[in-house]
Amino acid sequence: MDKFTSPGWAYWIGGVTIVSLIGLFLFLRATARQTVFRDRNGHVIATTGHVWDGDLQEFNNPLPRWWMGLFILTLVFAVGYLVLYPGLAFFPGTLGFTSARMYQHESSAYEARIAPIYAKYNAMPVDQLAKDPAAMATGQRLFLTYCAQCHGSDAGGSRGFPNLTSQDPKNWLYGDSGALLEQTITNGRDGMMPPMAAAIGQANVPAVANYVRSLSGLGHDAALAAKGAPLFAQACAACHSVGGTGNQMLGAPDLASKTRHWLFGSSLEAIEHTIEHGHSGHMPAQAKHLEAEKIHVLAAYIFGLAHGEKVGAGD
Repeated sequence: MDKFTSPGWAYWIGGVTIVSLIGLFLFLRATARQTVFRDRNGHVIATTGHVWDGDLQEFNNPLPRWWMGLFILTLVFAVGYLVLYPGLAFFPGTLGFTSARMYQHESSAYEARIAPIYAKYNAMPVDQLAKDPAAMATGQRLFLTYCAQCHGSDAGGSRGFPNLTSQDPKNWLYGDSGALLEQTITNGRDGMMPPMAAAIGQANVPAVANYVRSLSGLGHDAALAAKGAPLFAQACAACHSVGGTGNQMLGAPDLASKTRHWLFGSSLEAIEHTIEHGHSGHMPAQAKHLEAEKIHVLAAYIFGLAHGEKVGAGD
């Protein structure tokens, strides 16, 4: 790929541009001297030879002077632009303009303008900030920019990505408090459900899957569930607890919740696949992309989604 980034391309593009401008100037200069077109024998060529509707002809006249003047002004402007700005690729221009410098200047000006606003928001606790409509409008814009790609524009999540609008605390693997939300956004999360087929035996995967479904009241085979109970206690309870109620310190989901949001599906086939192959999840850290003040506002926005009417009621 180095041939596509070679400095030679800059000289090629700049050379073609310069030659084109010179060629256009010479062409206009030549045409400006010609007022009448003649053939090889010196006879005046009055028309182009094109005829429409029997008698409508196109005269072969030189270009109008006003048109040529505008064309020359355009070329003069092009030369001036290439002198001032980096249009030739190999020449930076006398003004030293770069898009990167312009972006940095605009970004600095914008950050300076909004810094007092974020400073005000940063002084407010997450639960109080979630009641501020202006702050939540800002939080929504941050969410749509940095989070919607995985969690959806409505924060409803999708397969493998949690629903951030759930108001059931049991659906939040690491908790839904403001401090935990800020921690998650700042540092990210790495979750893993290891494949357990080797630990419980491949033949016992359906039995454990049925037991898992029984914990939350989903349809299951009672005989298989009874067989799977001791296997679950042996191999799964270390993370999910004996009753399957989960462990937020480990990010292990509550399998006994009847309102649980199943990230990868609650069907028997989906649970068997999870037990057999496991799952891994990664929530990327945003500390490198967002300042702490913006993370604070974003956490407040998500806190508002997770607590809904409780926030509006001031609870």
